Amino acid sequence: MSRHRSMRTCGLFSIDWNRHNPTLHCSRAVTTALTRMTGTVQFIVFDWDGTLMDSEAQIVSCLHGSIADLGLAPMSNDTVRNVIGLGLREAIDTLVPGRDERFRQAFVEAYRKHWFASDGSRLFAGAREMLDTLRERDFLLGIATGKARRGLIRVLEQTGLTDYFDATRCADETASKPHPQMLLELMDEVGMAARRTLMVGDTEYDMEMATNAGAGKVAVRSGVHSEERLCRHQPLVCLDGVTELPGWMSTAGFIK
Repeated sequence: MSRHRSMRTCGLFSIDWNRHNPTLHCSRAVTTALTRMTGTVQFIVFDWDGTLMDSEAQIVSCLHGSIADLGLAPMSNDTVRNVIGLGLREAIDTLVPGRDERFRQAFVEAYRKHWFASDGSRLFAGAREMLDTLRERDFLLGIATGKARRGLIRVLEQTGLTDYFDATRCADETASKPHPQMLLELMDEVGMAARRTLMVGDTEYDMEMATNAGAGKVAVRSGVHSEERLCRHQPLVCLDGVTELPGWMSTAGFIK
């Protein structure tokens, strides 16, 4: 039988992992961070788009459609992809800075029209089973997303995951990533300290939010930001995708 092997280095931490004989290679700084958190993590917060759901193409298409509807000059896919993970209004200000509230609202309405008319996206393969594994281990689960509440309700219902999460927060309810407020509110809602919390995401915005909130950071390479960009924020690990999370947590001592 072939042995799966994955190596990701993120400045402070590298994991040399195969399913038969996992080993860790850590710098002194990340060893301290892992020691502080090992055996104490009880709350795992996930980003949605690009982390649990393979929705990049859908979002990019809806943003391009909105840009065309408003008569704006076409933008490259890379430009549009870069704002995935922000709240919609923050994304608009990044793509088209200096516009007034009337323009922002017109963009929001155009985007919602395209998004609710689109066919939707699918969870990454194995994401549901990964969540099942964590729930069976009695971890509390949360969502911190740049989506609006209506959008999150839609995808939770479509995927059958509505009852999987103990707390959720959306960008139209609080400050957008990378501000820490979203994550701080989630931790407060479930009564969990930052040292007991992991934030899992595919963008720099997720990593920066977790840093600002004092929580542990796990990066995944399944979304829009490159491994290089993610590793600037020194996550505990950079995984290929969320399906690797339980295995890494076991290796790192978060799952006994």
